[in-house]
Amino acid sequence: MTVDADLPAGVPGIDVPRLADWLAGALPGSGRITAIDLIAGGRSNLTYGITLDGGRRIVLRRPPLGHVLPTAHDMGREYKVLSALGAGTSVPVPNTLAFCDDAAVIGANFYLMDFVEGRVLRTREDAAGMTAEQARGLSEALARALAAIHTVDVEAAGLADFGRPNGYMERQLKRWGKQWDGSQEAIRATGTVRDLPEYDRLVARLGERLPADAPARLVHGDFRLDNALARLEPEPEIAAVVDWEMSTLGDPLSDLGLTLVYWAEAADAEDEVLPVGATITRAPGFLTRAEFAARYAELTGFDVADLDYYVAFACFKLAVILEGIHARYLQKATVGEGFDRIGDAVPVLLARAHRVLDTGSF
Repeated sequence: MTVDADLPAGVPGIDVPRLADWLAGALPGSGRITAIDLIAGGRSNLTYGITLDGGRRIVLRRPPLGHVLPTAHDMGREYKVLSALGAGTSVPVPNTLAFCDDAAVIGANFYLMDFVEGRVLRTREDAAGMTAEQARGLSEALARALAAIHTVDVEAAGLADFGRPNGYMERQLKRWGKQWDGSQEAIRATGTVRDLPEYDRLVARLGERLPADAPARLVHGDFRLDNALARLEPEPEIAAVVDWEMSTLGDPLSDLGLTLVYWAEAADAEDEVLPVGATITRAPGFLTRAEFAARYAELTGFDVADLDYYVAFACFKLAVILEGIHARYLQKATVGEGFDRIGDAVPVLLARAHRVLDTGSF
């Protein structure tokens, strides 16, 4: 395989000539790379669109640049779960093509998958032309996708060894606590001081109310509308759920809690709307958080009586994730725009978690 002469030598995170050589063996007959572009990146794993001879489009996923927290951004796990789900479940996912565990090719492990036609719907501007009926239909489709994930027969799918569900929430609390500590160390190394006293109090409160173990279920780990590719015609549907880097076996309500933290409503105060997630859900027709939770409970039959805990826990988890992104931003190791506001969202999330625990309302 040869690289198109008009292509630059590389894009951030990709050595195009080495990738082209590897691709010749991994996907024989796929032809030349004619274009490569960053679809989305920097906040999490980086996603690239690759155009091949004949106009075929495939997608490459690799870890972010710069500060990467231990155990995060595991390309092998993401490739495994996508391959398993695509082999015979009702969960909409892209078709996987190849995995590379040789970091010498582009500087990190990565995998390839088919390109899926669909839209990432994130902002109110993305809702232009969307009817209230379409918004409601899209909400329903997302609830069905989440229910499909949580009701997968993990043994039949070959994912029975994909995680350790026993003690899941306790391990999550410890794991994200360690990630927070790692990010604080990275932030201090840049000469920046962060004063966030509500973090320690939140960790203590969450530890005091840890729920009992739930049956083993597949969890996505970062489920939200803009981690899916959507279509509105002929009727709203989720074409593919993407970004599976944090998937494992665990408590399904942890997914639902995080989805609700991302889910903005029209009544939310402007200073509480996060710079991540899909603010499009503030548009007319979208289900409210309570309606989404009720629809999910109807689809799965799961008890959601303690959902306030999981929403508060999700605030904690997202605060840790954003603190890690903030650390990469301070190291000047992010790719893309909007990172200057990420750090400001962390204290907002910590305060929201305490409010949810205080009131029982999300």
